[in-house]
Amino acid sequence: MHNTSENKDEEEIIEDDIQFEPEESEREAAGIQSKVKKLRSDLQESKKQSQEYLTGWQKERASFANYKAEEEKKRSERISLLKQGLISDFFPVLDSFDMAFGNKESWEKVDQSWRTGIEYIYSQFMKILEDYGISVINATGVEFDPMIHDPTDHVPVENQEQDNKVLSIVQKGYTSGKVVLRPAKVTIGRYDQ
Repeated sequence: MHNTSENKDEEEIIEDDIQFEPEESEREAAGIQSKVKKLRSDLQESKKQSQEYLTGWQKERASFANYKAEEEKKRSERISLLKQGLISDFFPVLDSFDMAFGNKESWEKVDQSWRTGIEYIYSQFMKILEDYGISVINATGVEFDPMIHDPTDHVPVENQEQDNKVLSIVQKGYTSGKVVLRPAKVTIGRYDQ
């Protein structure tokens, strides 16, 4: 009998333990669930905040890239204008070359080695202008264009095909792409019946 009473005591102890453990586990589980719920909430909030930071950073990065591109464009335009201004300052020098070459009689009297040297310097100068995209307006026989020609005189012509055509260049003009740096001074034909 003794065994039976001991078994009963042991069963009661085990039952007490079993009843006690689920209550403790339920509290722990509830505490864990509460912590998990809080951590999930914190994680969602952190994700939301990090997305806001990322979006803000991306906008600022794009804004900076646009700013940088705009500043580079402005810089390029300023440099281009400075180059055009500098090159325009050399037009009188080119005019002097043209006058020297145009006076055939005097030019032929100059020593051959000097002429060769001067012609070489002139060709170097013209090559530099070409490298900078500068073109000479120097065509005769073309239709008068007020955008690139500055008329100095109208000359009567007998042929109707020469009416309003460039007959001669008084002073060369220069363009840089579509920008006229200096219009060519020209004489124009005028047909009168």
